[in-house]
Amino acid sequence: MKLFLFDHCPYCIRALMVANYHQLSIQEVYLQNHDTQARIEKVGKNTVPILETQSGDYLAESLDIITYLNSLSHHNSLLPAQYQTEIQQLQQELEPNMYPLIFPRWLKIPLPEFQCEEATAWFTRNKSPMINESFEAAFANSAHYRMKLNATLANFTALSLPSERHNKLNYDDVFLFPLLRNLTVIAQVQWTPRLKQYLNEVSQLTHISLYDDVAL
Repeated sequence: MKLFLFDHCPYCIRALMVANYHQLSIQEVYLQNHDTQARIEKVGKNTVPILETQSGDYLAESLDIITYLNSLSHHNSLLPAQYQTEIQQLQQELEPNMYPLIFPRWLKIPLPEFQCEEATAWFTRNKSPMINESFEAAFANSAHYRMKLNATLANFTALSLPSERHNKLNYDDVFLFPLLRNLTVIAQVQWTPRLKQYLNEVSQLTHISLYDDVAL
């Protein structure tokens, strides 16, 4: 099987989490961000992740991919969600301050999907309108956005640790971990001890590294 993905894409990380958790043999194929044709020719639209299944078919929606991968494990299925409403609310509260922080940083660290000038230009052109300012201005305003983001994180407590559920992954994790992992690219985020423990535990359980070493 092959998983076509971007490293910075939370939907891609959802699928990769489950594949690694189930210890499935999957080849990771990192597409260039601007190469829309590589996605369209497989599934008829510009989207990631894309899974090439054991039968050679393609799946395109992250939750469909997760369902398929989960079906391949007969002893370690994902546990039910507990905090879906709270996680959705957290994402909504984070987004206005998260995107101006993470978008410019993706182009400043060595991500595999930004290995050519066309890829970085495509991302800049398509994502700058989402934050209503240039990446340069957003990066310069990092302290402002980070202060608000830290305040949001400080109030979030709706999670359980894998160590509190026999080191099992649940459906909350596939939504929460990719969201929080992206924030680790931001230096000086004020993680609560419980959130930091959560990130480390899920990272170890899924073999997906955080961005701590390259945070800006």
